Amino acid sequence: MNERIETIRHADGVVELQLSRADKMNALDPAMFDALIEAGTRLAGDAGVRAVVLAGRGKAFCAGLDMQSFERMGQGGASGVIGSGAAADLLERTHGIANAAQQVAMVWREVPVPVIAAVHGVAFGGGLQVALGADVRLVAPDTRLSVMEIKWGLVPDMGGMVLMRELARTDVVRELTFTGRIFSGEEAVALGFATRLAADPLADALQMAREIAQKSPDAIRAGKRLLNAATAHSAADLLLAESIEQKALVGSVNQTEAVRANIERRVPRFVPAP
Repeated sequence: MNERIETIRHADGVVELQLSRADKMNALDPAMFDALIEAGTRLAGDAGVRAVVLAGRGKAFCAGLDMQSFERMGQGGASGVIGSGAAADLLERTHGIANAAQQVAMVWREVPVPVIAAVHGVAFGGGLQVALGADVRLVAPDTRLSVMEIKWGLVPDMGGMVLMRELARTDVVRELTFTGRIFSGEEAVALGFATRLAADPLADALQMAREIAQKSPDAIRAGKRLLNAATAHSAADLLLAESIEQKALVGSVNQTEAVRANIERRVPRFVPAP
């Protein structure tokens, strides 16, 4: 465990990441920004990982930016608010197409396996955007969520605009961005911000991760690459990408093993993804 995130490695390549600032409802301070980016970057290069669960210790998933960071912002600057890797100039691209604040949410798209967010308590502002960066969100019915930046005179700037447009109608995104109102886990499912409700999001997320870990790691990673490309590419480019991924899978060791295991009615024995 580092200062802000506990990493728990389960069997079969399932990795659980727990935001571990429970006394502050896992609010985002500079150390938490750095820890999230570091954890995502590390997992992105780990060939043994099959699925990731992202959760929060204590009463909440993540309450958003912490009060001390807002106080520093109120004193007239962004320096030191979003982690040691972030420049005061938010326009500087420090992580490919993103700045450091955006990378906290967008890094989960770079992890080449499914990332499942187990959301409970609250997911406000930046905390919601971190959850939106995951591939799947399992949310407790009484969870409170909000695009809360407007309360502080801000706009969502941690990848929220890119991520929200994938999930909900534009008028819904506009209403939540303009009002900052709090909505429940049940409404989050109805609006498209959550995948489904779960009485125990962490238990359900770990069960889903274990199920995913039993599938071909090659096909899982290819699927995530295609899904990431789906919103960024034209139909022609996406069709070609489908063909490229499928050509690489057909006849490969793990694809052949998936077929044999199904025919022989046994558990497949996959080799790690290259």
